[in-house]
Amino acid sequence: MEKTGPAMPSRRDVLKWLGAATASGVALGSLSARAAASASSRYASRRPPVGKRKFASSAVEHQLAMVKSAIADPKLAWMFENCYPNTLDTTVELGTLDGKPDTFVITGDIDAMWLRDSSAQVMPYIPLAMHDAALRRLFHGLIRRQARCIRIDPYANAFMPDPAARPLSWALHDATEMKPGVGERKWEIDSLCYPIRLAYAYWQATADTAPFDDDWRDAMARVLQTFREQQRKRDRGPYHFQRTSPAPSESQYLQGYGNPTRPNGMIHAMFRPSDDACLYPLLVPANLFAVVSLRQLAQMSRSIYRDDAFAIACTALADEVEQAVQRDGRMHEADGSAYWAYEIDGFGNQLFMDDANAPSLLSLPYLGCCDRADPVYRHTRERVWSERNPYFFKGAAAEGIGGPHEGLRMVWPMSIMIYAQTSLDTAEIRQCLRWLRDTDAGTGFMHEAFDQDDPAHFTRSWFAWANTLFGELIVDVHGKHPELLRG
Repeated sequence: MEKTGPAMPSRRDVLKWLGAATASGVALGSLSARAAASASSRYASRRPPVGKRKFASSAVEHQLAMVKSAIADPKLAWMFENCYPNTLDTTVELGTLDGKPDTFVITGDIDAMWLRDSSAQVMPYIPLAMHDAALRRLFHGLIRRQARCIRIDPYANAFMPDPAARPLSWALHDATEMKPGVGERKWEIDSLCYPIRLAYAYWQATADTAPFDDDWRDAMARVLQTFREQQRKRDRGPYHFQRTSPAPSESQYLQGYGNPTRPNGMIHAMFRPSDDACLYPLLVPANLFAVVSLRQLAQMSRSIYRDDAFAIACTALADEVEQAVQRDGRMHEADGSAYWAYEIDGFGNQLFMDDANAPSLLSLPYLGCCDRADPVYRHTRERVWSERNPYFFKGAAAEGIGGPHEGLRMVWPMSIMIYAQTSLDTAEIRQCLRWLRDTDAGTGFMHEAFDQDDPAHFTRSWFAWANTLFGELIVDVHGKHPELLRG
């Protein structure tokens, strides 16, 4: 693949920079006016040197400088500077493929591209693309690369840079139909929703239709086909997955087809957005996300391709899935008030919990599935951010949601960011900013998860989705509640 732009730093370089940031640490807490004079040296940028950054955007740099200047807390400003451009600084590979722009976006410390993560990692930059040709090229390449991945295998969640490469080491012996170029083949509904979310947001922000060629159109037809297959109205469909692992959440039940269901019109999922196995295959937040994605796809089909037949098919499936979720996906209190289940099986069995990874119940408004003030969502949100959710953890350092992926006591900063993004209460948002500021373990970056009582015990020092989501939150707060950043 032909490389363009500045010299590309190696994984060793990036890990060295992040390791230096972790080792050096910084003083926590508020600074007095006298101490603020030395803040510039104490909070030196943890970004790679300019010549070693993988991608440069003048629009992102301008946005970064503007927002940072409005943040009174020097540590929060420092963390924003480190995190907001982290995806561009460290994870983007630009090139050409078949004579067209190509963009490959790794997750950070894993040399593979997840359809979900790569979409989420660049979402905060979409509003800036209209006025930055370099960003538009990046999005052209990523939209095309994701379409290529979907055409290779719509059931895969992660892909390798080389379309002929072998999978990730832990996926080498998976019992599934593995294809060249696939990194991992865990079927997750959101893996097909996120590329639509990215494409739709880019199109809405720029009115640019250049990335939406025949290959992209064909990929979207495969999305619709896969969603229909996984309604499992007549049979179990073509997908199955098993893995030999000491962790039960790494494999699936019943020869890899998952636990029994009574088909009800919802789309079956074998794995959650955490890459952990579903207990019940009808995953409610992922189905609600699919409803939004299908309607966005219908709108794009009508406007870009003038293809009413495909748009009608997308809308019909969205309506069917939504009706099924509304009918079967709710749980009720003794007083009759409703809230969402996390997973169901169609037989009447329902699981209530939430996982930090989005789509989650907490993230429904963030993903456009409902309004933040929706009463069913408000009730659900109250329950998932409480001990009624078995994966809600509250300790001396912070409180938040985790999940089976990293186990008990481990709060994911991502959940705190989503909690702030979906809040109607500025006091809640302020508290979330404090938790995020004070749980970085002195690194200046977000992590996958940290111990509820000891932020120095954390996982993944280089997790670009969490870093960029933190930057997105700060930009959002700057636009809606700038007073929270002024002190």
